[in-house]
Amino acid sequence: MKTEEDKIIENIFKINLRIQKKEKLLVFTDNKSKKLISIARKVSYISNTFCNKMSYLQFKSTESHGAEPPEELWREAFGNNIVNELINKKILISLINKRILPVKLKEAERIVKKYKEDAVNAVVALSYHSTSHTRFRDLLTRICETRYASMPTFEGSMFKTAMSVDWKKMEIRTNRMAQRVQMAEIIEVCTPNGTSIAFSKKGRIAKADTGIITTPGKFSNLPAGEVFLAPLEGTANGRLVLEWAPTRKLKSPVTLYIKKGNVEKIEGKENYINDLKKKMSERKENRNLAELGIGTNDKAVSLNNILESEKIFGTIHMALGDNSSFGGRVSTPFHQDFIFFKPTVTLIHKDGIRDVLLKNGELKRKRSR
Repeated sequence: MKTEEDKIIENIFKINLRIQKKEKLLVFTDNKSKKLISIARKVSYISNTFCNKMSYLQFKSTESHGAEPPEELWREAFGNNIVNELINKKILISLINKRILPVKLKEAERIVKKYKEDAVNAVVALSYHSTSHTRFRDLLTRICETRYASMPTFEGSMFKTAMSVDWKKMEIRTNRMAQRVQMAEIIEVCTPNGTSIAFSKKGRIAKADTGIITTPGKFSNLPAGEVFLAPLEGTANGRLVLEWAPTRKLKSPVTLYIKKGNVEKIEGKENYINDLKKKMSERKENRNLAELGIGTNDKAVSLNNILESEKIFGTIHMALGDNSSFGGRVSTPFHQDFIFFKPTVTLIHKDGIRDVLLKNGELKRKRSR
């Protein structure tokens, strides 16, 4: 007898990915979490009902969100022709290290395009550390048109909460919000805890993460539900007051002071400051204000896991580090999100019109002109 969990896993293939029998599917995880390995194995087992060409891979953890996965996963996803040529051209190592020059990236894109038919058609990424903000994911979706479900740090409880959402209703809500955000040139964010920041989104696209991954090249988190964009580098100024680390509530607030798009100073008494300062010292790019995201999933509730908490309807999240895979210019093996509650988000249009999207966490209707 099928459990509710079984049915929701089946929906990943029926609704979210709409996988076809003839397609090639890759399910992968890393060795960081035994619980996540168990979920990945169950997902891969159930996937056999929906497609004939499924591969499963478990690899050593990269230990960082946004870090490129190892060569073995590149081979499983892209095929030997692409990987061997990338190695022969001495490109793969610079891709994995996120040190690739623009001219070499163009060559990599040419190689991937040449053999793109070798790549898998769909991916369910269940590694603990996220592959969302990687060249690996970007080349798969953008060049090979692979459909990609990214599920880092996924927990079984999410099957009962954020994964039980009405996907169609959330898709409509998220797309409508993305259309409003897209019209803005400047965005201001403030929250009751003292967060206050503004930045330009000029030239940047507001993307909708709906969980509907049925068109070629589509990428989404599961659970899904957000509008997100890369702020224009060098334009953000203000402060972020963190009350939550990615997996726990902080004992006391941590304040990040942002100047010209980068973290300039960190204040607070919480031990988590040491982790942040360590990351900031590794690469200057890790200080970049990389993302604004706005949650749209009305079934998301958990605060202890950023994968779900950042999707909570009426919250926003902001990230540091890499944004190269969704419209930004900063490439670094680090991407970390932080959630903020009861935000007021104001969209400022080119003509100066101010559109309050959220007020204290509540969605506001767009004013008619």
